[in-house]
Amino acid sequence: MYSVTGKHRQADCMNEAPITDQASLDQSSCGLLFESYRHELLLHCYRLLGSLHDAEDAVQETMLRAWRHFDTFTQKGPGSLRAWLYKIATNTSLDLLKKRLPRTLPTAATPPWDPDRPVAKREAEELWLEPFPNSWLAEATENPEARYTRGESVSLAFLTALQLLPPRQRAILLLSDVLDWRAVEIAQLLEISGGAVNSALHRARVTLEKNYPSLQREMAQVDRVDAATKMLLTRYLQAWETGDVNGLVALLKEDATLSMPPIPSWYQGREAIRTFFRAVLFPSGVQNRWRLSPTRANGQPAFVVYRADEATRAYRAFALQVVTLDATLSDLPQVASVTAFLEPELVTSFGFPLQLCQ
Repeated sequence: MYSVTGKHRQADCMNEAPITDQASLDQSSCGLLFESYRHELLLHCYRLLGSLHDAEDAVQETMLRAWRHFDTFTQKGPGSLRAWLYKIATNTSLDLLKKRLPRTLPTAATPPWDPDRPVAKREAEELWLEPFPNSWLAEATENPEARYTRGESVSLAFLTALQLLPPRQRAILLLSDVLDWRAVEIAQLLEISGGAVNSALHRARVTLEKNYPSLQREMAQVDRVDAATKMLLTRYLQAWETGDVNGLVALLKEDATLSMPPIPSWYQGREAIRTFFRAVLFPSGVQNRWRLSPTRANGQPAFVVYRADEATRAYRAFALQVVTLDATLSDLPQVASVTAFLEPELVTSFGFPLQLCQ
């Protein structure tokens, strides 16, 4: 059965001693305590919401609610501050999910696009998944056994499948199979019965089994970092910057995919991607159009993409690419998918400027 949780549970779900001297904590000092949990709460909300911006809003609202209602926590006697904050963050996220449709990626929303047709217009109403910086992922504190699954639990493949679950099932699966909470702890957080938790968890796991690759395959895609992988990524960057379409396509799997949210069009297969590249991204006679800066997102290789602006003689942020590699069929990795998020402002969350000088 599908599971991303560690095999050996070494601590309770929150891995934290209860706060027993709550009377000595005022709202100011507790605010500093809240901040120590910000990164892991951000990661939890991101998994639930599929959006970096929504997660930041949810965590900010969590901190505000916690500060305003800290007296209700102190009045209950000794307890886990982390568990209390997770309860607020989870319910805040569930409130947000009531107001909008699930996020997804073009590859899960529509059939592949014919590369000979004009590119579809950007979708203004559709909500797409957003990338998550690896640097923020590293700052989130988790139990030792959870580190093995951290990258997978924010991979685009996992998040896309996760969005198929109803919000409460999504929260229960994350709390159980990613954060390693017990059913009784989840029941207390959501204020439902243990039987309801187990029933929802079973349904969630069945759905994920049908829509998500095996753990072994996903981990091979996400975590493989060696000399061959580094060489492939170097060649990938060079092919983009030199406009070498044939060299770029040669790095792709035969059935590779290219998607560009918020554009719903996406392409599958080397020849379809080659046609799109030549027609749109690498037109004849245009040189030095692209600059790429390596980074990592969602536990995977990524690139910040800059496009030349002839008017200002500078390179402006154009996209954030997340590159999924697959080395399951040979010793040499290949590019299985490229997801280019065409939202330039995203690059600032990865520590990159919106503009580069030539």
